[in-house]
Amino acid sequence: MNKLQRCRAPVYEMLEQYRIVGNISYHVPGHKNGAAYDGVEGAGFLDEVMKYDVTEITGTDDLHHPEGVIKEAQELAADCFGAEESFFLVGGSTAGNLALILTACPEPGMILILQRNVHKSVIHGLMLAGVRAVFVEPLIDPLSGLAVAPAAEAVEAALAAYPEAAAVFVTMPNYYGMGSDLAALARICHDSGVPLLVDEAHGAHYGQHPALPAGALACGADGVVQSTHKMLTAMTMGAMLHVQGQRLDRALLSQRLAMVQSSSPSYPMMASLDLARRLLHSRGSDAFTAGLAAVDVLRRGLAELPRYGLVQPAEPLHDGTPLHRAAYETQDPFKVVIYDATGVLGGFELQRRLEAKGCVPEMSDDRHVVLLFSLGSKAEDAARLLQALQEIDSEVTSESPYTAGISESRNISTWNNLNVLQISAPVPFSLKPVSANEVESINLEHSVGRVAAEMVIPYPPGIPLLYPGEVITDQIQQRLTGLAYGGAKFQACADPVLQRIKVYNIQKGGEV
Repeated sequence: MNKLQRCRAPVYEMLEQYRIVGNISYHVPGHKNGAAYDGVEGAGFLDEVMKYDVTEITGTDDLHHPEGVIKEAQELAADCFGAEESFFLVGGSTAGNLALILTACPEPGMILILQRNVHKSVIHGLMLAGVRAVFVEPLIDPLSGLAVAPAAEAVEAALAAYPEAAAVFVTMPNYYGMGSDLAALARICHDSGVPLLVDEAHGAHYGQHPALPAGALACGADGVVQSTHKMLTAMTMGAMLHVQGQRLDRALLSQRLAMVQSSSPSYPMMASLDLARRLLHSRGSDAFTAGLAAVDVLRRGLAELPRYGLVQPAEPLHDGTPLHRAAYETQDPFKVVIYDATGVLGGFELQRRLEAKGCVPEMSDDRHVVLLFSLGSKAEDAARLLQALQEIDSEVTSESPYTAGISESRNISTWNNLNVLQISAPVPFSLKPVSANEVESINLEHSVGRVAAEMVIPYPPGIPLLYPGEVITDQIQQRLTGLAYGGAKFQACADPVLQRIKVYNIQKGGEV
């Protein structure tokens, strides 16, 4: 496509023309281009956007059968992001993850290999598709205790153990901006004849600037979901699904998308996807200059505030040997992950104090705070944040000396102590609800050999150790017992201190 085409925004331009022409609406939506709110107090913010809020009428095209402006906009998106075909998503990356799983596993009972630390939308996709999931443990970064993605050799072993697997599904980068070598995973998958599917919700900007990691498509992934609203500039819920190669059935994928997306998609949202793409196409890598400069200001400022540590890949020794086994090689520069190196302030408390000073982080866990920058960030944003961090430092009395990094003795990763690759047996997922008479609550010490009837998530880092339908092995039981004894917190299970656990009744097949 030439430069002139790339500077177009077909969906937005169509909506702008619709607004200018000013035809009278005898169709939905019922607000009639915002006229229903004329004179209504407090409705001013709706006035402009509703002039662009149309439906499928002559000239506006149809997301589920695009032939005009939406088709052109999606072709421009494919050109921008390096895909063979791109699809607009108006239900966020959730819709894309569901559609990918329903496409790769079109029949109940099929096996999908995936990492354990996946978004809940992926779990919902497994349920909808009736998948038998083979979970592969992610590598844990020993410095931060955060889970990243499975090692390539773990995925290779899983494919060897389950050659009938339909696909491999991974998340890259994780919520903290950490990533590893997707190209190696793609080669392994393709050698086994299966597609690599990637939840790249937090990496829509990848590959758009030399300072950013390569994107999943460039690394060989077959199907990639991106939240264009997270790290780029679309409206919230605006996302895209990109595909390449012949390993995914494109016709089936389109049908699955029609199933999981609204039949009345938001045109303002699609226009925002169109405009987000146009910004990149027209400005190129220059779009990220100001944001990267803001991050540089923050990093230089943090170097002068020894209270705050910064999560980043381990530096190799002088002979090139890493200090630890590398769990990740890339870090999104726009995800600045900090912690109180004195150990006085946990992540939740540090976030609360930042918010009290008008600086709102993306998220926190019990140790870390994630500060998200983007192409919309400015140097003054970084300066304001540094001022807040400096004020917090002066307000909080240190109860322990400053350290150079995270204490090796404080293990927050909860279940990263194994030196062997662990691959689960297939875990069946379905939409069938679990009734109370199918389960019982038993002491954790008596659970070996039983089938879990609830999800068990040690937190942090929030990675499920058990899914419903998974057999509780002696190894898992010992790990859970050790975590419970050590005072770990648990989510999703009925007993938050995990003295007891819900399992299926033996007469219901709850023992293996």
